[in-house]
Amino acid sequence: MQTVEMWFDPKCPWAWIASRWLLEVERVRDVRVGFHVLSLAHLNQGREVEPWYREWLDSGWGPARVAMAAELKCGNDVLRDLYTALGTRIHRDRQPLGRDLYAAALAEAGLPEELADAADTTEYDAAMADSTRAGLDPVGEDLGTPAIHVPTPDGETVAFFGPVVSPIPRGEAAGRLWDGILLVAGTDGFFELKRSRSRRPITD
Repeated sequence: MQTVEMWFDPKCPWAWIASRWLLEVERVRDVRVGFHVLSLAHLNQGREVEPWYREWLDSGWGPARVAMAAELKCGNDVLRDLYTALGTRIHRDRQPLGRDLYAAALAEAGLPEELADAADTTEYDAAMADSTRAGLDPVGEDLGTPAIHVPTPDGETVAFFGPVVSPIPRGEAAGRLWDGILLVAGTDGFFELKRSRSRRPITD
């Protein structure tokens, strides 16, 4: 069994697609995914960005804080179900961010509703900053989420940003993408393969 670690921002549609892809990979490859919080709002503090993007980032503090609080209070394993509950509401159902969404997602994941209070406090921001650094330090600070870490047989870790893909690869198509990504990411000196995006994120 190969353990793969993924860092996500609950609000990022590309991270959501990548996470659903990885869950598909679990079905067709001997892989188990662990999830961790990465805050794009924290990452972009103090940076000059377009006004629309600043507004988008600022609204992302709440769900990331709720996820971080849940991990700290209840353990890392709860993030798998909580991320699914949050992401389904945010990306598939297009529900507005706020306490109602957080409370419903927490209830679905079997977690205490009072964790929704974390959305409006900075109490967990230091831990969220640490988690963000843990995800990005091996990848590069100018990148973001999804960030994925894969251990290698020799005890090293291959870390990369992406994939940025739409729609979600399913079944064996997910497995083939995984195989290809491992091949290029594990090649010494390989840094980038990129083309312009021609479609918006398809999140369902």
